[in-house]
Amino acid sequence: MPNQRQALVTDLPVLWDLRTRAIRASCASHYAPDIIDTWCAAAPPDKMAPLLAAGGGLLEEENGQVLGFAILNLDSGELDAAFVDPAQQGRGIARRLLAALDALARERGFERLFLSASLNAVPFYETAGYVEVRREVYPHRSGIQLESVYMEKTLTRS
Repeated sequence: MPNQRQALVTDLPVLWDLRTRAIRASCASHYAPDIIDTWCAAAPPDKMAPLLAAGGGLLEEENGQVLGFAILNLDSGELDAAFVDPAQQGRGIARRLLAALDALARERGFERLFLSASLNAVPFYETAGYVEVRREVYPHRSGIQLESVYMEKTLTRS
């Protein structure tokens, strides 16, 4: 049975490897190979370790294997990352992680969350309660321009 825990800075190499595998597997239907290659070659952003250190990251694991993770910026309300191991997709992992981050955001007083979704992930985020605000081109730090969708979610009080 999978369990959730806070993602730690020491988990970053495993999380980044999972993220890269997930991009390669899930984004190929919506992005050109050269875009994916550049996107995947990027090192973790400088902000990632501080987001984890602040307590905004959760991961789900089973038998010592990380199945997926999600990171919420606890200062801004931005869902910064959500990835599931391609071999584990369809098990509800991302849904459970986002629900836990929603609860954390509510505890912190957030009324709304936002993200810039990759094109392939839009249907998933819609089922999680996010609404498309606009199509955009996200300037990735690697120098590529990623077509994406800016989405927001209003948090309801539970």
